[in-house]
Amino acid sequence: MAVSGIISAIVIGLILGLLGKLVAPGKQPIPIWLTIIVGIIAAFVGTAIARGLGYANTKGIDWLEIITQVVLAAIGVSIAAGMYGKRKVKG
Repeated sequence: MAVSGIISAIVIGLILGLLGKLVAPGKQPIPIWLTIIVGIIAAFVGTAIARGLGYANTKGIDWLEIITQVVLAAIGVSIAAGMYGKRKVKG
């Protein structure tokens, strides 16, 4: 994978993660790095689902694919916030 591909994945992950945080109900106290990871995973899984169901090959912008990715990011952010918030601090 080229450096441009890695940078693109980070940028798309950040955008999808932030959109997921906006869509998800409540407050999600997770760090930005976790938001990016959730967004990257949502992008890959959302694209796989869209291609598998056959609605990712349209001319122009694939709105259904983007909606799928944002919904997955919202679910992922909610799960990550629940798991991250339950960490126990040793001290």
